[in-house]
Amino acid sequence: MVDMRTTVPEGTTDDEVADMRRREAVRAAELVEQGNLLRLWRPPLAPGEWRTWGLFRADDADQLETVLASMPLRAWRTEDVTPLAPHPNDPGQPPR
Repeated sequence: MVDMRTTVPEGTTDDEVADMRRREAVRAAELVEQGNLLRLWRPPLAPGEWRTWGLFRADDADQLETVLASMPLRAWRTEDVTPLAPHPNDPGQPPR
């Protein structure tokens, strides 16, 4: 689970922001296709805040870093990673 907080640099134009968002959407779709990006959520936001929670699949921390580094918004973003493991009582798990 990755908590991603984006801060647009001072002086960035609306066109630059729109281009960055477009490139991020393209890359996110590629990561979905590759099986690395599973879900995205928007947590409650303060006014002007740009934040996303993402559920990613990676074999290890190095692979996750490679995935996150491939995303265009990484240039404007800070991230907190929380590794997750399956829970034996997860209702989303197939029956045993």
